[in-house]
Parts: sequence; C-alpha cells; structure tokens
Amino acid sequence: MDNTIIRVEDASVRFNMASEKIDSIKEYFIKLAKRQLMFQEFLALQHITFEVKKGESWGIVGSNGAGKSTLLKLICGVLTPDKGSVMVNGSIAPMIELGAGFDPDLTAEENIYLEGALLGYDKKFMKNHYNRIVAFAELADFMKMPIKNYSSGMQARMAFAIATLVMPDILIVDEVLSVGDAAFQRKCEARIHEMLEGKTTLLFVSHSNDVVKRLCEKAVWLRKGEIAMIGSAEEVCDAYAQYYQ
Repeated sequence: MDNTIIRVEDASVRFNMASEKIDSIKEYFIKLAKRQLMFQEFLALQHITFEVKKGESWGIVGSNGAGKSTLLKLICGVLTPDKGSVMVNGSIAPMIELGAGFDPDLTAEENIYLEGALLGYDKKFMKNHYNRIVAFAELADFMKMPIKNYSSGMQARMAFAIATLVMPDILIVDEVLSVGDAAFQRKCEARIHEMLEGKTTLLFVSHSNDVVKRLCEKAVWLRKGEIAMIGSAEEVCDAYAQYYQ
C-alpha cells in the first residue's frame, strides 16, 4: 500500500522581477500602465522531485534565497508550479509566516478565534480548547492586549499553540521557532516529538543543523532553487555545513 502523503514531481516555480530601478510606487504604476515596465524571470525552484511518506520527518536546509519557503508554499497550495506537479494527501497545519492569519488590531483572545476559523475550527471548539492554548503559549496575562503589541516571540508562542492544537496529517514549520526563547523552543520541540509519535508528518525549515538533526530523520538541501542533496538528516546537514565552511 502506497503511504505517500506528499509527492513533488519535476516542479519549477518562476517569478517576474522588475529589471529596472523604480524610485516610487507612483512611478511603478505609471510605467505599468504605459506597458513600460520591463521584467526579468527568476527561477525560484527548478526541477524539484521528492516524496514524503506518512509519519516521516523532513528537514529542508539551504542558505537564504535557496527556495526553502517557496517549496513550503508550493506544498501548502499558496503557490502553483509553472511546471511539474505537487500532490498532498492530508490536512496541513502551516507555520510559514509568523502571525500570517492574525489581525494586528484585535486582541490575542480575539485572534485565537479568528485563527481557529481560518483553520476550519468552529467557535465552540476553540472555546473548549482556549485554556489549553493560553497555557501552552504562557501568555495568560496578555490575552486582552492587541496582537500588534506582541513581540515576535510572543506571536510565535501563540501561533505554535494554535497550529498544534490538534494533530494534523502534516505540520509545516518555517523557522518561526527561532524567534522564541530557548526554554520555549525546547517545549515546542517536545510537542513536535509528541506529534511525530502520533504519526503526524513534519516538514521543518531551519538554519540550525542541530535542530534539524534532533527533529528530522531525512533532509533536502536546496541550493539556488535546485536540490543539491537528499538523504538522512545527519548526512545532509553535515554536507551542507561542510560546503559553507
């Protein structure tokens, strides 16, 4: 029986970038209206192929601009490939952009219900789990505060507590845990291990090879939008570290 939960086949993603210097938004729109804006193509991902089995934990490593976040957005369905295909068989809890679903003008308490609705949970479900979310995030004294006044670390706590409320088929985490303090990072790692024991599949992006080795069995190394290496997390992280020494 095929237990593949994610399959990426020969996927490429290209973006258009303005090829000339634009000094203001006004100038940008004038040139756009006059069809004077010139673009050059940028291949963010090129011919990416790999597959993930249910319950596996995968790290994605690479330098800034290598295509890591683009790959996660492709798997989440935020982006579609220009070539190739992406198959995902299961529910996804994504943590790609810190507080992406939060409304900055609402309180943290209100944002819990908003984020829950975006993830498909009704108000009754979120109310029943409200205390659990607050306890995990350790933010009981700040729930009436607008989320725009939260630090990045506080937002990360809240986002992670909500995203891991239930065990999704796939948990996707993109570097957001790095903004939390060391104690909370360890708490999040422990929670991720619990989810892996429950057969949640993990895709984890981090610049910390040590964390990838602790959390992941396998890894993909991206370099300039292409796969440089696929293998065990230990082997891939060591090769990646050695390449940039």
